[in-house]
Amino acid sequence: MGVDGLMDVRAVDYHAAGEPFRIVLDGAPTIPGDSVAERRAIALGAGGSATAPRPSALDAVRQLLVREPRGHAGMYGGFLVPPDDDEAHLGVLFWHKDGYSTACGHGTIALGAWAVDSGLVPAPADGVARVRIDVPSGRVTALVQRSGGRTTGVTFRNVPSRVSALKLPVTTSRGVVEVAVAHSGACYASVPAAALGLAVEPGQLPELTAAGREIRALLADSEAVAHPTDARLSGVYGVVLYDELPSADGVLSQRNVVVFADGQIDRSPCGSGTSARLAVLAAEGRLAPGEELRHESIIGTVFTGRVLPGGDPPPAWRLGGAPREGVVTEVGGTAFRTGEHRFVLEPGDSLGTGFLL
Repeated sequence: MGVDGLMDVRAVDYHAAGEPFRIVLDGAPTIPGDSVAERRAIALGAGGSATAPRPSALDAVRQLLVREPRGHAGMYGGFLVPPDDDEAHLGVLFWHKDGYSTACGHGTIALGAWAVDSGLVPAPADGVARVRIDVPSGRVTALVQRSGGRTTGVTFRNVPSRVSALKLPVTTSRGVVEVAVAHSGACYASVPAAALGLAVEPGQLPELTAAGREIRALLADSEAVAHPTDARLSGVYGVVLYDELPSADGVLSQRNVVVFADGQIDRSPCGSGTSARLAVLAAEGRLAPGEELRHESIIGTVFTGRVLPGGDPPPAWRLGGAPREGVVTEVGGTAFRTGEHRFVLEPGDSLGTGFLL
């Protein structure tokens, strides 16, 4: 925060498979708390409710960066915070137009690239650098691939992913559909777009968005969306609407669009959403450990993912009774820097921290 009422924020922007991620380097107030999860709860307001009043200084920075004229309704980003302990390189508090999320796979990919590109984490000219990041749902690791002194890709290893429902009937305005629910740092509901009479195509985005918002609302009170050990991770964050694609060289391929928060659209294949799909496909017996999923976004960009060997065999906790550890997934993609910015809000600007359309 600047002097004399001037807001002054410095950030660097990346995109991961087309989805933006704005990393706040300077200008955000200190966020209290002993862990990243506690900082998110404080950012959400007393009690950690998404609808509770938020600290005005912190949220003003979020609004400044995500709203027009400096951002847009599809903007995503993160505040850098201290990690939970010395074993991690950094912590991050993820934000979007409606508040603060528990996980963000594409953001983790972008942060891994930034941590190496900026020199925060030493990396070889050729090989892999490991970047350990504390996020609200736990600790994740970004494996940053390097070649010729350049970052060529990032694979992130997520917190364990657990399936809580495979064929949960949900009555929508388009009929009854069977929904799969998985927790992968955030809770995702998956449904074939064809079951709703839709296809994952840009021309059908308004209908896909409406369907995703409806399903998210219908699942609000479902037992399947409740996390078994941490209530802060409960509730549907995103709805994955997907199409089956022809396999490429025997690789399972799907195209998806993820509708998250209040109707926000992920331009990428969604990193943590891909983890959720991997857990569901494993639970359905369609994907064995080590086998690859080619996950395409609505704009044609691609993440690849796999379930690592070991861990509990699916199905996970509610399907098998007692809670289990779940499966560990890896999701890979690319991230590229798109800009470095200094954002200001001058005294007297009648638009303040901006607006959303």
